Amino acid sequence: MKSTHNTVRAYGKGALTTLAMVLGTTVLMAACNVTPVVRPYDQTKFSEKVRVPAGNVVALETTATGNLTYECRANTPAAGSIGWVLVSPSANLYDRDGKQVGTYSGPPATWTMMDGSSVTGTQVAIEPVVGGIHIPLQLSAGTPGPAPGMLQNITYIQRVNTKNGQDFMNACTQAEVGQRVVRPYQADYIFWRAS
Repeated sequence: MKSTHNTVRAYGKGALTTLAMVLGTTVLMAACNVTPVVRPYDQTKFSEKVRVPAGNVVALETTATGNLTYECRANTPAAGSIGWVLVSPSANLYDRDGKQVGTYSGPPATWTMMDGSSVTGTQVAIEPVVGGIHIPLQLSAGTPGPAPGMLQNITYIQRVNTKNGQDFMNACTQAEVGQRVVRPYQADYIFWRAS
């Protein structure tokens, strides 16, 4: 009886040792095959016109959730045409932990943090997103407000990872001139400062 008990114990120890080795090897192999995390502001993902110039570093990453209000009106750049024109954005800004850190409003495009700091953006370039219902990617030059804080010294604001915002259900025709529509949207706003 004693030898059977010892055989079972020896078999159990051997099986546990084998299992530990297999699990350890699996963990080590997985660690070696880790692919680097691509950040939402990785400039290689964007066309040159919406890339942040060299010499700038990320100061703050936020996600905006809110609404864009459009009005059907004459399209000034294309004389004689009519189209939906953005008249006001309104969104809350959240950090990567989901905590609200500020707001976005306009015009002019202004990001304001809970600490009182702010930055106004002047559009440098846009890049349409495939699909047509998502607002374009955007690069804006930043003009910080006078209050110190998170947005002090911001040089650029980059809008990436856009979702919705241009999903117009009605055409903008002469009959709709003056009408407004509100469209929900989401986007990441990445704030940059000189390095």
